[in-house]
Amino acid sequence: MLNPHLPAAAPHLGPSHSRQYRERFGRPFHQACLEFSQALWQQGKPAQAILQLNKAAMVPDLAAPYSALVWYLAQRPPEQFIGNPVRHFQHLAFRMSGPHRTLRTWRAWACFHLAETILPKLDFPRDFLQLEKEALQIPPLPLVEKKLPSCDSSGLSEAKALARTLPKTRS
Repeated sequence: MLNPHLPAAAPHLGPSHSRQYRERFGRPFHQACLEFSQALWQQGKPAQAILQLNKAAMVPDLAAPYSALVWYLAQRPPEQFIGNPVRHFQHLAFRMSGPHRTLRTWRAWACFHLAETILPKLDFPRDFLQLEKEALQIPPLPLVEKKLPSCDSSGLSEAKALARTLPKTRS
């Protein structure tokens, strides 16, 4: 099944599909990451498909693919490795580096909150050890929403609405 929030893509795409645009870091890179994500999903690699959404979110002037993430989390096949997206986005947000670090940090927090909305907390917990050892605080969603650029507002609102309509998934 294809993710309806992503462009169609041939299932045989590989890393070179997005890598060729990485230096330009604009619309073609964003589009290629979304297509490669769709291909990875079709290949039965949901964790890697989510990582491609992270890469698409690196482009500052284009909205992060929040609804695509929500769909992946809700549709994840239980027999395929997805890791712990809640913990992944928590670590990503606290350890962000590189270009557009601040924007990408707030986008990671938005994804963190969406993952917590979709996934059962017992099966996909936060990294409480990191929070305690490093005395870190997770920003609440209303603060995250205020920090995101306007290009993300409608996409995040759509993803939150989608998340509310979906039942929590089981592992």
